[in-house]
Amino acid sequence: MTSGFLEGVHVAESVWSAHPDYVALVMTVHGIQGGESDTQSDAMLVRAEAQATKWLSVAPIEEMSEVRKWREKFLSFGVKHKTAKSSVEALLKRSGKGLPRVDRLTDLYNAISVLHQVPIGGEDLDTYQGSAQLVVATGTEEFATRENGEVVNLSPAPGEIIWRDDSGVTCRRWNWRQCVRTQLNTQTRNAVFIFDGIGADAQLRVTDAARELADTIENWWPGVRIEERILSLPHTPETPL
Repeated sequence: MTSGFLEGVHVAESVWSAHPDYVALVMTVHGIQGGESDTQSDAMLVRAEAQATKWLSVAPIEEMSEVRKWREKFLSFGVKHKTAKSSVEALLKRSGKGLPRVDRLTDLYNAISVLHQVPIGGEDLDTYQGSAQLVVATGTEEFATRENGEVVNLSPAPGEIIWRDDSGVTCRRWNWRQCVRTQLNTQTRNAVFIFDGIGADAQLRVTDAARELADTIENWWPGVRIEERILSLPHTPETPL
């Protein structure tokens, strides 16, 4: 059940203590219809590419506030930006040559990630084993990814922040790379989206991005059921959904 999945989403105390300014918004969508990239998803990506071009004509990517903040977070567990980038920085860097066209759902959330400068992960909910958990890796976890066309295990480094479920790592380095098992695909019917926010305006940023994603999904797929949960420390101001 979706409600049970959301109730079980967990951020470890070790993450909160090191990153008290972190806010997560987790959204589940039931009754969606995955599919190939199309004119609607392409239009969203074109819009995101144009916006990114405007931003990057004013300042280089390393001076963008959200990029800087995520670089600092990655450095906190020993990862330099030349080794791995937050998902939003990776998308912004690709926007000049064209964002990837993957499938309808992935195109949509990638576009909104760029437009709001918020890392977003989209996954197939039906492939989860238990709920999503943001934890500090021990280094023994399984992480299945694709390298040179082959599925391989690249376990996280000890101390790395990861999203995982009961079966293994679903996303390494907070929002760097998702595993093969939970990837969205053209047959996805039930999805989960995770919005990562940091800083004083984190709750507002993830909520705004979630609103646009939910509104677009409801427009493209009438009749879907959407539920959300925000996770933050108690001192973080709450924003009504």
